This record gives sequence, C-alpha cells and structure tokens, in this order.
Amino acid sequence: MKTNAVRLLESLGLHYELREYEVDPEDLAAETVAAKIGMAPEQVFKTLLARGDRNGLCFAVVPANTELDLKALAAAAGDRKTELVPVKELQGLTGYIRGGVTVLGAKKAFPVFADDTIELWDAISVSAGVRGTQMILRPEDYVRATEAVLADIARSK
Repeated sequence: MKTNAVRLLESLGLHYELREYEVDPEDLAAETVAAKIGMAPEQVFKTLLARGDRNGLCFAVVPANTELDLKALAAAAGDRKTELVPVKELQGLTGYIRGGVTVLGAKKAFPVFADDTIELWDAISVSAGVRGTQMILRPEDYVRATEAVLADIARSK
C-alpha cells in the first residue's frame, strides 16, 4: 500500500516493512495493534496531536502502553499547558483519521516530540497513515524521516 508516509520513506531511501492487521473499529487501542502485529507494546508507537497554549500544534510519539504526559509535553514544546486535539479535528489537520495518524506524510508538518524510549529498540512500529497497516523500521530511520519533515517546516517559514 502506497500511503504518503510510505512515499516519504521511499523518497529518502529508507528501509521499512509493512504489516497489515484486521481493524476493529470498536477497539483502536495501540496495545491491540501491537498484539495483532506481533510486537511488544513498548515497540509500537502511537502518534498523537496536541495543541499548546503558546506554540500551537505538535505531534507526540509515545509507546502504545503509555499515556501521554501532557505536562511534560508542554514543557518540551515551550507551552504552559497542552491538550489533545479532538478526534473530529484530526483529519482536517493531519489528513489522517484516528488509528492512522503519523508524522510522516501528514497534510501539515508540526513539531515532533518522541518519547526517549524510541531509541531502545532495533525496530519500532508506527502507523503507515491508514488503519490496518503499520510500518516497521529502525528508530534512526524514523528520526531521519521526521527530521526531513521538520526541515520542510523550516524551509516554509
């Protein structure tokens, strides 16, 4: 499947593997996805969109088995407080629906804050930009692709 996220990885010459799974619209939890693709929840990273009170929108990338620490994200983003963007706003802002949000190939590029544990693994999983498909790749390749997205932000300013 060629999603914008896959196209981005290919344009950068980065290696990845796609893993498909059956989607249950009633259970989009990242922990469920981890079980379906046969990876530890700590290796499967969910991408959340948050809004800060000073600096606006940003992505937070955290392990499937954790909850986003909004105070820590606010501090990292230079905000006093942050809150998750309502699900109904996700597609308009990112081009992706809940369960398919990824930093890579998003409609708009926003700053990215990834949990430090991303570096602990030989391989991680993130959404391929659509429900039912995950991308497996090396953390350093994910960071490289994310940096390419952030470079686009800098060029557009």
